[in-house]
Amino acid sequence: MHSFEYAAPRSLGEAVNLLAGARGNARVLAGGTDLIINMRVGRRKPALVVDGKHIPELNELSVTASGLTIGAAVSCRRAYEHAEVAKRYPALVDSISLIGSVHIQGRATVGGNLCNAAPSGDSIPTLIALGAVAKVLGPHGTREVPVEDFCVAPGKTCLAEDELLVSLHIPAPAANSGARYLRFIPRNEMDIAIAGVGASVVLDPAKQAFVSARIALASVGPTPIFAREAGALLAGKPVNEDSIQLAADAAQAAAKPITDMRGTVEQRKHLIKVLTARALRGAIERAKGA
Repeated sequence: MHSFEYAAPRSLGEAVNLLAGARGNARVLAGGTDLIINMRVGRRKPALVVDGKHIPELNELSVTASGLTIGAAVSCRRAYEHAEVAKRYPALVDSISLIGSVHIQGRATVGGNLCNAAPSGDSIPTLIALGAVAKVLGPHGTREVPVEDFCVAPGKTCLAEDELLVSLHIPAPAANSGARYLRFIPRNEMDIAIAGVGASVVLDPAKQAFVSARIALASVGPTPIFAREAGALLAGKPVNEDSIQLAADAAQAAAKPITDMRGTVEQRKHLIKVLTARALRGAIERAKGA
């Protein structure tokens, strides 16, 4: 591994000043499960590593009437072991409990998984489906970015070189709502998704029609894909298999996969249709209280 400077700031202001002073040659360490590996193989060579684990705002994990706040340095395990998170946001647990092994989940963070910006990132479709918003801080202040706009290319985010992700906010679940995340992998565990789908739905009070839906896809484009039209098609439709298949077809059309060593275009597009239907069925079951 190359030589680098290490800093452990205790405040957001100190962290932003360090990033600004590094002039684009710094990386923020949250859990480090991606960053350290990339540094070891020479894929990343920052001159400065800024450890965010000592900054209070990056370690916030709170559930309030307005929703869930997850600091960028909160580990996956800490999040999914939180009783209120598991109760109110089971789809988030679906996804973050799949990131690596149990040992990795003790260090890997939800914010880090987002900032890694992998097209296959398991947490990202769920965050999009749940309407999560990223809080970003830089020298010029704070801005909020919908998660669907956060990843801009493979391994690249909308963050400027002197900005950092502070936290993620997921709105409180609406009445009669539910969400689900599913993926397909070659092995039983600890593998990268060939395709993944996160879906959320809001049903009417009788739970017989869709009020709204959000669908997001993993591993079928250069970034995770917000299949906006697929979800919008369900608004006002009856909760039945015809509606589900209509959305699944639209999600399949939104997928832009490639063929690589892990799967073909045809396989991935087929999987997106199947997984979208299954994820919607699971979201509906949760919305109905199953």
